[in-house]
Amino acid sequence: MDWIKRINCAPTSEWIMKINSKPTLLLEMWRLSMLMAGFIMLTPGCNFLRVGAEEKAEEQSGNRHQIVVTTPQVKDVVIRQPYVCQIRSRQYIEVRALVEGYIEQILIKEGQQVKKGDVMFKILPILYRTRLEAELAEVRLAQIKLDNARRLQLQKVVSEQEVAMLEAELTRAKAKAEQARAELEFTQVRAPFDGIVDRQQQQLGSLVKKDDVLTSLSDNSIMWVYFNVPERRYLEYMHDIQQNKPIGTLELMLADGSIYPYKGELAAIEAKFNNETGNIPFRADFPNPTGLLRHGQTGTILVHRKLKDALIIPQRATFEILEKQFVFVVDENNVVHQREITVQHEMDDIFVIKKGLLPQERIVLEGVRQVQDGERIEYTSKPIEDVLAHLKYHAE
Repeated sequence: MDWIKRINCAPTSEWIMKINSKPTLLLEMWRLSMLMAGFIMLTPGCNFLRVGAEEKAEEQSGNRHQIVVTTPQVKDVVIRQPYVCQIRSRQYIEVRALVEGYIEQILIKEGQQVKKGDVMFKILPILYRTRLEAELAEVRLAQIKLDNARRLQLQKVVSEQEVAMLEAELTRAKAKAEQARAELEFTQVRAPFDGIVDRQQQQLGSLVKKDDVLTSLSDNSIMWVYFNVPERRYLEYMHDIQQNKPIGTLELMLADGSIYPYKGELAAIEAKFNNETGNIPFRADFPNPTGLLRHGQTGTILVHRKLKDALIIPQRATFEILEKQFVFVVDENNVVHQREITVQHEMDDIFVIKKGLLPQERIVLEGVRQVQDGERIEYTSKPIEDVLAHLKYHAE
């Protein structure tokens, strides 16, 4: 290493010339710099690398959240089952013309409330009035003939058979007169029940034929709300009905998310399932005193059912693998085990468990992603009552 001493003692220009003249000197200097770097790292004054590694390890350990364990709870809960529904009027008909003619008067407006028997349209009645008068004249003529025949019968001039024929002619004339009177009455189109008038399909002066649609009329005092129920839910409801249990409270959520202020009741279940969807239609009846509901609206039926002694857990205590739900169960040795569960009902932030858990078992609530199957853990316990009290949506 004498060349190092010579370099340190030589002037700068001389040292540079020696480096240029000896190519191997550069390699020696690189080796020397690496030795000095290693020496610096080993000295007590250069513990900054070791301190940085320790700080990084502490930071990683700090990112590991504390594991919290709780237990399921058994309690009565009210579940809410939603079904898309269609709202229909109790009575909804098309008002049609029963006779042909020109519309002479329109006595209603679109959206108007009418009573049973109110005249809605008038069709020009001249032809039907004259026809009635002609038929009534035929009745009078037949009556005169019959009266004369009966007097002659008493004189043994006319036989009983001729009198019977004239009686039949009178009956036929009366029938034609009644038909003409009915046709005349049909020129006034009346409301068959209380309801709300829909759009007018014909205007004043229009020539209408028999069976032409004039408007439609809906009775909205009671609304029929239809919703499709899957077979599984149908069996649950039928079981409750057979046990004389109420099916539950029926609410109607409107399209804007608001809840209709009046409760409904189950009125009918159709006779057959839809083979394509596996559903069966139910019908609920809702009162409509304010007229808010109209024929053709849509909404969502909410069936509220009370489950007694249901086993519930927070949803965040579960995780999903291939569309199956699992939890981590902690045994008596504080070892976690992955277990599949079957969810009976899903509520806001809550699962109602059908099978897979017992009330006294402990499950991992927080830190689910930090534990592994078969791992021994350290944790803190949290009562399920406190957990449910601080959920975003509380169990009812």
